[in-house]
Amino acid sequence: MSSSESFSLKSLIPFLLMTFGLSWGILGAYLLFSDAVVSWFGPLSGSHPLFYLAVYAPALSALLLIGRKTGFRGIRNFLSRLGHWGLGWKWTTFLLVGLPIPFFLGAAVEGRLSGINLPAEGLLALCLTMGAMLIKGPVEELGWRGFALPLLQRHMPPYIAALIVGLVWAFWHAPAFYLSGTPQSSWSISAFYFGTVALSLIVTSLYNHSGGSLLCAGMFHFQMINPLWPDGQPTDTLFFILVAIGVTLVDYKMMLTGKGAVTQVIPRDGGLK
Repeated sequence: MSSSESFSLKSLIPFLLMTFGLSWGILGAYLLFSDAVVSWFGPLSGSHPLFYLAVYAPALSALLLIGRKTGFRGIRNFLSRLGHWGLGWKWTTFLLVGLPIPFFLGAAVEGRLSGINLPAEGLLALCLTMGAMLIKGPVEELGWRGFALPLLQRHMPPYIAALIVGLVWAFWHAPAFYLSGTPQSSWSISAFYFGTVALSLIVTSLYNHSGGSLLCAGMFHFQMINPLWPDGQPTDTLFFILVAIGVTLVDYKMMLTGKGAVTQVIPRDGGLK
């Protein structure tokens, strides 16, 4: 079957239409027809199946487009990126150890620093919460980093592609801020928007240095919603912006020139890059 060259920049149009249509359709129904929708499906929460469906929209849209163009083999090769890590020890240390630091710094400034955030309900509750986080937000990365980012990086430097994806990624979350029961309903909108763009720069660098690892992108996303880390909002956004600037400067050769950037949606013959 055909490779990722089957996809052009125009492929982003149906991807975004499906992504926004599904997510905003679900959340918009709860906003505009609250009484009727709640009576049919129950109140919306972060654990509601419809909320999961809204969160999965970028991944589902990418998989539908890939399946339509390349069939099962294309989907299989695309998902092979989930079995690849690809980061050297320095970037791995940064991802696993360095990225939680802004949360602790933000919590310290906010006066909410109390160490690792262990739930009062015990270890089982922590494991269940972490399990839920692992199968929620990280799945988005199949669409944002796995599909959209490589297409953009064919035509522009990675830092520009990261800014575009970050702005779209942040805007996509907008309806959730106006719905009680969603995690975003208690967050600062402006801090989230600036923070999301900063995170997009960071994960773009990691994704490219991993050779296009969806596992790496998913682990990054999990780190951003890991229930162990303290609540540093909204101050932690400032620290993530500083980290994003630092990563872009340290990695300027790739981020500014695109040398080594991933431009294939589907790895050739199941390989990477």
